[in-house]
Amino acid sequence: MQVYNLEEQNSILNKFISELRDVSIQTDRMRFRKNIERIGEIMAYELSKNLNYKEVSVNTPLGISKIQLPEEEIVICSILRAGLPLHTGLLNYFDTAENTYISAYRHYTSETEFEIKVEYLASPSLEGKTLILADPMLATGQSFVNVLNALEPMGKPKKIHLVSVIGSQPGIEFMDKHFPEDTKLWIATIDEKLNEHGYIVPGLGDAGDLCFGMKLQH
Repeated sequence: MQVYNLEEQNSILNKFISELRDVSIQTDRMRFRKNIERIGEIMAYELSKNLNYKEVSVNTPLGISKIQLPEEEIVICSILRAGLPLHTGLLNYFDTAENTYISAYRHYTSETEFEIKVEYLASPSLEGKTLILADPMLATGQSFVNVLNALEPMGKPKKIHLVSVIGSQPGIEFMDKHFPEDTKLWIATIDEKLNEHGYIVPGLGDAGDLCFGMKLQH
């Protein structure tokens, strides 16, 4: 798996990440969602440099202009519910993409142990297409892997891009063992460790709750 860590070069992305982490700012749900959406737009721009292009002719009022445009069929898949604002940011740029929605959540079997459950899926065919799989938090990596397995009946994508905001190094290492070698991970920042509950440290907390409000555990 190839990892593109956008934190390695300073940019305005740093500001959005700092506001997502900052406990004095992140409680503003609208701003939190908007920052994830803006990060999605940045990710889409960076990812677009890695697509295949073809030359097309565009009629202008004064003649014909030739330009290179993406030729790949893109499907954006977001993991509910925290993935929704990230999905919006990607879709703002890849506005003709098809869309897949899938649920994945932690079902705790003890105070510190859990399994990832996938219960909902709505998807077009993925056969021969470019799949962009988006989830803002890459903690243990199990959600990404379980979602990939759940998508198998939808067809085999030609390419797979993973998009995340904050990830852990252990989670990335776990995913590297389960995704095809040519998979590309686009991520805004990477933290070194997970705590005993499988949360990223220092991380930012629960992205779903910060986006949409607290949920009952089940």
